[in-house]
Amino acid sequence: MDDPSDGQLLDAWTGGDARAFEALVDRHQSALLRYSGALLGSGRGAEDAVQEVLLRLMEKPPDVLPSARGDAEKERAVLRAWLFTTTKRICMDATRSQTRRSHREEAVAPREATKYDVDAVEGADTRAAVEASLERLPEKQREALTLRLFGELSYKDIGLVMDEKIGTVGWLISVGMKALQRELAPLIGMEPADADGTRLTPAKSLQGGLS
Repeated sequence: MDDPSDGQLLDAWTGGDARAFEALVDRHQSALLRYSGALLGSGRGAEDAVQEVLLRLMEKPPDVLPSARGDAEKERAVLRAWLFTTTKRICMDATRSQTRRSHREEAVAPREATKYDVDAVEGADTRAAVEASLERLPEKQREALTLRLFGELSYKDIGLVMDEKIGTVGWLISVGMKALQRELAPLIGMEPADADGTRLTPAKSLQGGLS
């Protein structure tokens, strides 16, 4: 198979093909790392969380419903929803465990990402700038946008992962996107936005810079 779907790779893995699992990891690991980083902060904790997710995927892959079989996009959506939901649960468990032991290290550690300035990253990779700006957003906006921009999940699937209504997801993404675009306007060649974001170009302009 030149470009197997996620469903085909899962079938191949359960059939004993180790290369199929490696392909799944290559396809999804980076997005999971960004998501876990948005929840836990970048570092060893986020990497450990993703490794646990991949171990669970290895041991018990999700079932792809018959209604999604044969449709690569639907198969991908099913797997990604499972991956991101599992990642969130593991990250939340890690956070609770850390809180019981001691204050989270991030509460006292300096975070370079908060020093981000648009003028300082001219010529830098847009993706890196977006990731830095995401760190400045409120937690739920950051989580929703990370799932949308890097996880490429639908609003429905984001709602399932975050346990939020679709309308709430849409609001979080809209507000977060406007905040990102106001900050990144000079970098991506846009005019500064009005307070309500009316002069901003559609969100797809920002998403296009992430490809």
